[in-house]
Amino acid sequence: MTDKCSVDLAALLCSRLCHDLLSPVGAMSNGLELLADENDPAMRQQCMDLLNQSAKTSTDKLKFFRLAFGAAGGFGEMVEVAEPKAVIDALVADNKRVEANWAIDAAKLPKDAVKVMLNFAHMALEGLVRGGTLDIGAESTGGNTEIVVRAAGPKIAFDETVGKALQGELPSDELSSRTAPAHMLYLMAEKSGGGLQYQLSDEALVLGAVLPEPEGLIG
Repeated sequence: MTDKCSVDLAALLCSRLCHDLLSPVGAMSNGLELLADENDPAMRQQCMDLLNQSAKTSTDKLKFFRLAFGAAGGFGEMVEVAEPKAVIDALVADNKRVEANWAIDAAKLPKDAVKVMLNFAHMALEGLVRGGTLDIGAESTGGNTEIVVRAAGPKIAFDETVGKALQGELPSDELSSRTAPAHMLYLMAEKSGGGLQYQLSDEALVLGAVLPEPEGLIG
């Protein structure tokens, strides 16, 4: 990928981060303004509750972006599964109509596999507009890490351009902040010699990946 493409992708990912953080950070700003002008104890408590919830949402999203897009410094080449699990569980907790199920046989996963799993989970969670179940599985087999994320519910919302980006079929000049994460995953998988796939039906969205483990981690 050329330097210009790298800069453009980074800019789109930053736009996505800003878009996702705008709502909870804006809510905190509104809460502070209300708190400054409010004298009623009950209303002040409501403002504090709003501030606490918005701060938690902002923190959860920043933790997600750190692992899903960033270098995740401090974790090394392998990341404890408990880290991404806690991030995804926090995001799921904001949607009372979604239930998450886990099936992971390893205590640690390669950093790139964690990025794929987090982004898959986020895409699947966004697709459950009327609630449902989010199933997340990962295992290491024969030097590969296999990841499967399945969203099942009464209505699945999935932008086909995101699917094209996952397959490397979306031209770089058509990328947006919405499709940039999927394109990033495609580039990661291509560089490692792995592959991504997805299947969409009326009942479910299934996202899958096979990623070769870094040579130093095999065996």
